[in-house]
Amino acid sequence: MSLLYTVDPLTSTFGGVVTGGFSIDDAADADDELIEKIRADIHKYRFLLFRKQKDLTGERQVAFSQRLGSIESTFYKHPKSPHKDIFRVSNEESVGCTQVGRSGWHVDGTFLQMPFRYQTMYFPKASSTGFTELVPLKELFEQQNAERQDRWNRAWFVSDNGRIVHPLVYKHPTTGYTTMIFHCGRPFCACWVMDYSPDTRPSEDQILPPSELQNEITQSIQESRSRNLVYTMKWEEGDFGILDNLALAHYAVPGTQDPASEVGLRILHRTTIEGESIPRKSRKS
Repeated sequence: MSLLYTVDPLTSTFGGVVTGGFSIDDAADADDELIEKIRADIHKYRFLLFRKQKDLTGERQVAFSQRLGSIESTFYKHPKSPHKDIFRVSNEESVGCTQVGRSGWHVDGTFLQMPFRYQTMYFPKASSTGFTELVPLKELFEQQNAERQDRWNRAWFVSDNGRIVHPLVYKHPTTGYTTMIFHCGRPFCACWVMDYSPDTRPSEDQILPPSELQNEITQSIQESRSRNLVYTMKWEEGDFGILDNLALAHYAVPGTQDPASEVGLRILHRTTIEGESIPRKSRKS
């Protein structure tokens, strides 16, 4: 397979499909120039899809992921995971972890001071209903009215452990574009704080329950479907995706849990690349 590639747009807003017979396996040993090109394309397109990467081993997926940055593994290791740094997900409990990504729209690693920079997603097996929905955060924010933008700009997300606080809206550390960080799954958010200051204990009227903004964000994503902002990724066996985790939110649809006996076995091997910056608020966010 080739290490040369071109990228065709996946949607009119974001995403790219890599063409040219590109091999992730071979790219794990490629020169730094190619890896820098891939990184640049991740930030340009926010989601890169590499088709026909069949028989990619866990070891080689990890080797490629390490070229993008240090791997940070914070998840349960399923007994059938092919590598200690691979999170194995499935629609069959005996095969991989189930119900993953189902609690709500989210960015991965909201519980970390420096959320994951990228994630890779490889599908050794793909079911007929195991889709992932993606939404670009820059455009999601820009499509809100001025009142909602102001409200979101003032809001801070508090992680479930209560120790990590992130601005809901901030600037992407690489591109400088407006982006967001949140988790709309109820267990993953302790509360929201309006006009948060690290030097001042928030008053009661500054604190909002998790559902208030979680529901608002979820509804805004639902509304954005009419503007074709949400993309449903219908995975095929051998697909390999790379997400700019700081630029997109994602959600695993209910069909990801449909039984293998009806829709086929779904297996996802995921790696997460550690973040390099703390989300920070700027006056122009």
